[in-house]
Amino acid sequence: MAIRQPSSRSCFVCGRDNPVGLHVRWDNHPDVGEIHATVSIPAHFNGYPGVAHGGIVAALLDEAAGRSILLDGDFDQLMVTAKLEVRYHQPAPTETPLLLVGRLDRGGNQHAEARAELRLPDGSVAARATVLLARPPAEISGRWQAERPYWKVDE
Repeated sequence: MAIRQPSSRSCFVCGRDNPVGLHVRWDNHPDVGEIHATVSIPAHFNGYPGVAHGGIVAALLDEAAGRSILLDGDFDQLMVTAKLEVRYHQPAPTETPLLLVGRLDRGGNQHAEARAELRLPDGSVAARATVLLARPPAEISGRWQAERPYWKVDE
């Protein structure tokens, strides 16, 4: 059974109120140890006509891997990306529903390892990422507390 993850207000990928964001909504699938989201990348994020810009694809993969740490729903587990490696397998089309999948490979108190895939409608992989996540210093994570009351699940 899928469980919707909360979203922030301003994040480029998931922010509910970000007028130029992607508005991606994430679902936990604890039965398979993954998070999923469906995204249709708008054409104004083209790199070439009909093809998503690689930087947008990287941002989506980064978010999917980073959110995999929230599979248990604990906001306090949020980490930041320390290293992102992306492998592009085939073009990701714009204006087409695509599946994002994130999976936590190894959790930890200070570091974690995760991976993500962007899948095409036929199930083939457009891009994959491996991500090293790190616990941010308190001066960074402390700034997140102001957003906490607005971190919610869309109804």
